[in-house]
Amino acid sequence: MLYEVITYLRAALAGRAEPYAAGATVGTRVPDGRRPEDPHLPYVLVRLDGAIPDPSMANSRVTLRLTMWHADPDQAHDLAQLVQGLMVVHNGPVIRSVRPALGPVPALDPDSAVDLSTCTVTANVRPVQLT
Repeated sequence: MLYEVITYLRAALAGRAEPYAAGATVGTRVPDGRRPEDPHLPYVLVRLDGAIPDPSMANSRVTLRLTMWHADPDQAHDLAQLVQGLMVVHNGPVIRSVRPALGPVPALDPDSAVDLSTCTVTANVRPVQLT
């Protein structure tokens, strides 16, 4: 499932005209270099925060945390809004629908003091019939 999200966001962000999305890297690990002068920024981190089975047993919901590091707080926030919006309209082979859950919430990276913004979405995972 994370592969689908990473692949989708990489392609979706690559085609955006907004300057705060230019050159965004998407991955699943916290970047080593997180200073504003590092070439890694902007960086989008995608993490699975948890999965909740639906009472109907025909669905599963997952919480995805999306964290953006950027050169300043405004760009981090704008990128977080864009990424959350891109996720909400996504419908793929594994993820069938997405809803916004939390954020964007501004913060500072505690290790590097680089501005970041984080948000979460709830995704419904497409059921697969077991035989």
